[in-house]
Amino acid sequence: MDLRRLGATDMFVSPVALGCWPIAGMTSVDVNDTDSLATLAAALDVGVNFFDTAYGYGANGESERLIAKALSDRRDDVVIATKCGMHWNEQVERTFDARPATIQRQCDESLRRLNTDRVELLYLHAPDPNVDVAESAGAMQELLEAGKARSIGVSNFDVRQLASFHAVCPITAFQPPYNMLQREIERDSLPWCRERSISVVNYWPLMKGLLAGKLSREHVFPAEDGRAKYPMFQGDEWQKNQDFLDVLRSLAAEIGRSVAQIVINWTLQQPGITSALCGAKRAYQIRETAGAMDFTLSAEQLQRIDQAITARGPVVTRPAV
Repeated sequence: MDLRRLGATDMFVSPVALGCWPIAGMTSVDVNDTDSLATLAAALDVGVNFFDTAYGYGANGESERLIAKALSDRRDDVVIATKCGMHWNEQVERTFDARPATIQRQCDESLRRLNTDRVELLYLHAPDPNVDVAESAGAMQELLEAGKARSIGVSNFDVRQLASFHAVCPITAFQPPYNMLQREIERDSLPWCRERSISVVNYWPLMKGLLAGKLSREHVFPAEDGRAKYPMFQGDEWQKNQDFLDVLRSLAAEIGRSVAQIVINWTLQQPGITSALCGAKRAYQIRETAGAMDFTLSAEQLQRIDQAITARGPVVTRPAV
């Protein structure tokens, strides 16, 4: 697949982007700098030029610092996206703070960590319930005008929030969760973005690893694995998902591709999706998912997948409290 235009800008990104949350080591086990640096280098080698991180990816900016170490000598060859408005407090709990002063401070700190004078895309990580969206947008507009960000995006917004933000600061990209089994954005925010030439860069295309098809029906999650709290990884939902994955496994065997590659390719063919964030903490993982850019599912294959999605039925995705 060719590079794709990021919104209405003159920047072009790979359809598969490297999601750099795993290398932060916050929720993934067995993370180390050697493998993380190798993963970043492997992404470049297989044609990925789009790297997605955040101020809050790591308690002390671990993800951004690793990106600087791995990519500084190729800075002009890559598109770096980071996010502001979220950090970890002393209890290692996520804290959302989208006040203008915080946005400015976190942006400046991210640039220092990344060893750069600008990022190609700066997202507001999520709306802050204590700060008016327009106020946060005004602060992001100032960063855009100062040249610290070449474009602005938002993540985890609803349509009303998108409209309020966009009225103050033009949005280039929107980052929501989206995959074969979580398609809520197709109802409103995805069409809204398409009408305005705003790129949609989705996270969770493999639904936290579920749609990679590598977890067996009998898989038992260790206690420290946060996925166990999601209904999709439990009971009847888990069995329904495995039935669905069996269809994808069959198709994968027919065409000589992995299930993950089929899922990512399907995602990239959905109207309005510019790029899919594929997390990785090992080089072989991004090599596999980047392989989704090397082929195109046929109309007949896409129809088979859509029929299987319909047969799967409604999905329960909200995590258990």
